[in-house]
Amino acid sequence: CSHVFEKKHWRPQSLHGPSPVTKFGPKACMLQNPHTVMHIQDPASQRLTWNKQPKSVLVIKKIRDASLLQPFKELCVFLTEMKDLIVYVEKKVLEDPAILDDENFGTITKKFCTFRDDLDDISNRIDFIICLGGDGTLLYASSLFQESVPPVMAFHLGSLGFLTPFKFDTYQSQVTQIIDGNAAIVLRSRLKVRVLKESFRDKLGNLCVFQVLNEVVVDRGPSSYLSNVDLFLDGHLITTVQGDGVIVSTPTGSTAYAVAAGASMIHPNVPAIMITPICPHSLSFRPIVVPAGVELKIMLSRDARNTAWVSFDGRKRQEICHGDSITITTSCFPVPSICFRDPVNDWFESLAQCLHWNVRKKQNHISSEDEEF
Repeated sequence: CSHVFEKKHWRPQSLHGPSPVTKFGPKACMLQNPHTVMHIQDPASQRLTWNKQPKSVLVIKKIRDASLLQPFKELCVFLTEMKDLIVYVEKKVLEDPAILDDENFGTITKKFCTFRDDLDDISNRIDFIICLGGDGTLLYASSLFQESVPPVMAFHLGSLGFLTPFKFDTYQSQVTQIIDGNAAIVLRSRLKVRVLKESFRDKLGNLCVFQVLNEVVVDRGPSSYLSNVDLFLDGHLITTVQGDGVIVSTPTGSTAYAVAAGASMIHPNVPAIMITPICPHSLSFRPIVVPAGVELKIMLSRDARNTAWVSFDGRKRQEICHGDSITITTSCFPVPSICFRDPVNDWFESLAQCLHWNVRKKQNHISSEDEEF
């Protein structure tokens, strides 16, 4: 793998750059922790560079979306013929009859490398990723990499484009700029989620691990009873969630399900985990933000009347029974998302365009003549 996010280059370091000042006055200092994984860095200093020229690219396309066929074909021709890149495409994308029946495009598809989700490991073969579609394409791209994630360039060609800052009109110049290594990036933290099933505690394969970009959702499922789950923080019981459920989200996920449930919106550069109850039984249970370095654990309460259900970025939904546990920490493997301008401007542009943040009708100006009356 030729990009700078290769595990051996960046994993031993913190996810957000050098440590801040840890000395306070002439005598006081902060006790150093060798296991620290999160520090704060100026977003403007996060720039993409390459150790070697990129040679391979993974193109993620929404399956069987007719509106994406022409952009997909144009992009693939450009990448293979003009940029001489090895293009990786998911096998089921090429099974679309609209692609299979295109004889002219067939000469290009023969040059592709294909893979199958959950079966083929492409983690060490991809230099960077291009997503065509909405936010779901970036979430899907993240799910393909359980460790180091290549840089992701996301084009807005779907119904929602909060995470997809690029427009396809000028894709050739934009892709060329990325290949040349001239772009800002934002490191979108992920959650490492471990699900331990009590029924398989003494058997092989008892632990399921997921890398989550948006959120982990624990809810009551089809039951008519309120969910009752205990929430532990670093081994201490902090509260019991009684209601429809709870959302544990990254800053990236704060603008997804969490904001619809009443949470605040957090910039992706902020090292934090957000805990948001879903329709809690207590009116005083408000969303909270905790440091990114903590460990959260969720279990069914002893007196819970029913089981719970958990999903990871809306996928892999499964039932949680008594004795099962869900452990959540900040992952060491963020998603390096390539910016159109920079991390700050892109985020506020997304708030305005996608969520219509603070859009309102302005008051008319009052002139000096109006004030006389």
